[in-house]
Amino acid sequence: MQYRRLGNTGLKVSEISLGSWLTYGGYVEEEKAIASIDKAYELGINFFDTANVYMRGDAEKVVGKALRKYPRSSYVLATKVFGKMGDGPNDHGLSRKHIVEQCDASLKRLGLDYIDIYYCHRYHQDTPLEETLRALDDLIRQGKVLYIGVSEWSAEQMTEAIHLADKKLLDRIVVNQPNYSMLQRYIEKEVIPVGKKHGIGQVVFSPLAQGVLTGKYKKGQAIPENSRAAQKDMNLSRILTEDNLEKVEKLKAIAANENLSLAQLAIAWILRQENVASALVGASRPEQIEENAKASGITLSQETLAKTEEILG
Repeated sequence: MQYRRLGNTGLKVSEISLGSWLTYGGYVEEEKAIASIDKAYELGINFFDTANVYMRGDAEKVVGKALRKYPRSSYVLATKVFGKMGDGPNDHGLSRKHIVEQCDASLKRLGLDYIDIYYCHRYHQDTPLEETLRALDDLIRQGKVLYIGVSEWSAEQMTEAIHLADKKLLDRIVVNQPNYSMLQRYIEKEVIPVGKKHGIGQVVFSPLAQGVLTGKYKKGQAIPENSRAAQKDMNLSRILTEDNLEKVEKLKAIAANENLSLAQLAIAWILRQENVASALVGASRPEQIEENAKASGITLSQETLAKTEEILG
């Protein structure tokens, strides 16, 4: 496993990280979830991601339980705040009240004294940005949080946060968690350039495009019964298109020529970006994380990248 600096910090995280969205705390049996986390740790993955809103806190409990047996200094744990955690008017968002209360609740569920990376899960139009940044800065000064980040913020929103933090002498955001894959490339235009300029690293989610880049879905064939696309609460219509499935078939040939699985090619392609610190994958079985972890350290040739770009358009 290879490691990269997270943005402009001294923190090093594994190129492959393990997330718990749509997996732990309900969707996957606890035993399998813990086995996947253990396998990831064994493979050298030191970066684990969850959120308070995943299964209303149950994912945090599973992740915390699995990691508790390992030395706290040996792994980096991220969780998030923003999503709806109750029915009250202050049970979501990025107000000081919600941030402080949810940080304490997350620490309790995780069974830990501090969170390595605390993300603002989305941008909140109803809360003044300074209120949010001051609340996060206070958590850092209290030792409850080490680094702060955001998820799915625009380049403009991140730039505003950096300038305000510098003006008010508050801790800066150092990481952004966006959606990025061969089939979802919006961050290349503005988000990555802003990240490079201000020392904000990218930890990307859905690098396999919700499983489309594993090759499990095939053009003209029925969706596999046990796949994510078959779940009633999932809507992959925007990404599970005929055009994308045609691209996947062509990408399989490139992967085979490189002696890689399609998933490994897709992750290695993401890691070509220096501003990307880690690719965040999910795993319901230990074998999945084992395969994905092999993408770390792979350098794709310029020829392979050019052929890939031709397919992706």
